[in-house]
Amino acid sequence: MGILVVGSVAFDSIETPFGRGEHVLGGSATYFSTSASFFTDVSLVAVVGEDFPEEHVAFLRSRNVDLRGLSREQGKTFHWKGKYGYDLNEAQTLETHLNVFESFRPCIPDAYRDAEYLFLANIDPELQMEVLNQVEHPRVVACDTMNFWISSKPEALRRVVAKVDIFIINEGEARQLTGQANLVKAARQILDMGVKTLIIKRGEYGVLMFSDSSVFAAPAYPLEEVFDPTGAGDTFAGGFMGYLANTGDISEAGLRQAIIFGSVMASFNVEDFSLNRLKRLGYREIEERYRSFKSLTHFEGIADGHGGALAPA
Repeated sequence: MGILVVGSVAFDSIETPFGRGEHVLGGSATYFSTSASFFTDVSLVAVVGEDFPEEHVAFLRSRNVDLRGLSREQGKTFHWKGKYGYDLNEAQTLETHLNVFESFRPCIPDAYRDAEYLFLANIDPELQMEVLNQVEHPRVVACDTMNFWISSKPEALRRVVAKVDIFIINEGEARQLTGQANLVKAARQILDMGVKTLIIKRGEYGVLMFSDSSVFAAPAYPLEEVFDPTGAGDTFAGGFMGYLANTGDISEAGLRQAIIFGSVMASFNVEDFSLNRLKRLGYREIEERYRSFKSLTHFEGIADGHGGALAPA
């Protein structure tokens, strides 16, 4: 069961306290596709310019990403330039050059229209709706967004949210969308918009997942070295959706396992610039870190009637 992703393929120029990368491979659909490809087949719809090097195309193909939906147009590829301080949870945007991405209008190839799993990466919500109208009866639809669309096209975004199964955003965006400072209240308000499952990314503090019937919290994996958080959210989404598509299990237990696999993939991504760590990654490493996550979050229950010091006097 493969995944269709629609989003950006781009160049990033990034500076962090630990180094910099100039014109490295980036883009929401790139990170998502690479991460998801460890679990399932991926089909990508995006646009690049004439300057996009063949070596990047070859890398995506090496991950068995179907690129029939990747179009090459006259002009330059989308380029984002940003900087992180020691607080790596938020980037400062220095330059954004949309280039060919400015006129991007996703046209879904016929071969992709029956995709069972669809991820709408961070693009204009009106374009996200156009994609939804082109895909026939997907089993699971997830989407992402950003603060720019929340402030500039809130009604269009709400229409998309009402039609998706899973909405993935960060905590600042959840507060911005609802006007609620408290994340639990914000989550309930977003669920009332019609989405079935809400996932709130909290950077170094982990992930919260909300549904009408439950709340699940997962920590971030503790790392000694974090070099570049760019693309961590899309890498998380790729691991999360990739696992769901691989297993077909969208039960509560399946979603919780998918959260951990997504967190595992994001934890690897931040260990190097661009997709360099994912390029070196092997599936055995993924399994080992998943087991470490389980150990990290495991604790014993209290036997009935044997609370010891916790028992009432």
